[in-house]
Amino acid sequence: MKISGKAVVLTNGLFDSKSAKTAHGLIRASMRFSIVAVIDKKFCGHFVSLDENEKIILDDNSSKIPIYKDIKSFVDSSVDASFCVIGVASAGGVLPDEMRADLVLAIKNKMSIINGLHSMLSEDPELSSCAKTNSVTIYDIRKIVPREKLSFWSGEISSVTSTKIVVMGTDCGLGKRTTAKMVVAALQIKGCSADMIYTGQTGWMQGWDYGFIFDSTVNDFVSGELEKSIVACYKEKNPDFIIIEGQAALRNPSGPCGGEFLISCSVDGVVLQHSPKRKYYDGWEHVGALMPSLASEVALIEAYGKRVVAITLTTSKMSEKEMHSYKKSISNELKIPVFLPLEEGVLELAEILKKQRDDN
Repeated sequence: MKISGKAVVLTNGLFDSKSAKTAHGLIRASMRFSIVAVIDKKFCGHFVSLDENEKIILDDNSSKIPIYKDIKSFVDSSVDASFCVIGVASAGGVLPDEMRADLVLAIKNKMSIINGLHSMLSEDPELSSCAKTNSVTIYDIRKIVPREKLSFWSGEISSVTSTKIVVMGTDCGLGKRTTAKMVVAALQIKGCSADMIYTGQTGWMQGWDYGFIFDSTVNDFVSGELEKSIVACYKEKNPDFIIIEGQAALRNPSGPCGGEFLISCSVDGVVLQHSPKRKYYDGWEHVGALMPSLASEVALIEAYGKRVVAITLTTSKMSEKEMHSYKKSISNELKIPVFLPLEEGVLELAEILKKQRDDN
């Protein structure tokens, strides 16, 4: 789909939560959409900006992206937009009832809808009828791809000579995609050509050239779609590095995932994202789903025959003292370089990857 233009992002009062990771990703970078506003009743009147390490900041700098209470307030501002993006992930991927009115008003104001939820809004009677009446489109990014358009793993991955690095996580919602994007940019600063393979809806919305939606792909074809994306990137761009966005986690009980990245991609190394303060898998505290130790996750990856070349930490709700303490203790325990992407950047990590490629 060749879709691009100015867009508003709906976050439904959740802008400061990990549920709004799609919105955060689009604010950090998008080659597809220019984000002109955020719609969030909780933070209306504020403005969104980024610091030098891409950490999102809410302030009163009116030169940055404004936050409006609702679509009506945005429309009244006379700012133009062609798209309205659902910028949050909801429980079960269902459209929250309180977002419906904003979507209807957006459609009536000639905005097409970009929907990354599991619910197919193009099949919603009210929304689809409204879209037809107003000559706009509802794009369901997670719509299941027909079997005839899917590829089975072929082994062609063995021809790829680009260095392939996957950014995996010990859980969901840790910032794997953001770290992957930052690593691509850092490698380019270091003089290397690099590209990213997206595997989620936000990566598509950001406009990366190669990838697919992992959790909307029939399982038999996940490995083949990964391979197809990587091979296409290699044949068309031949970058020094291909950075692959991981999904979920190897032992997350709600959706264990990761073997495909390690084996089917034949990766040359793993960057492992981790949140030291999480005791349970995210959202599964009520069933006592304890997260295994970081050391055991590294050992599991090594059992696949792959090496963790670096660990990156998610530092949400940590004090500065805590984040540096965790960084030091994990590095000392595992003898693996540890980084704080949103606090310190990843240029040093890029240098490690560059050296690894040069040595090989």
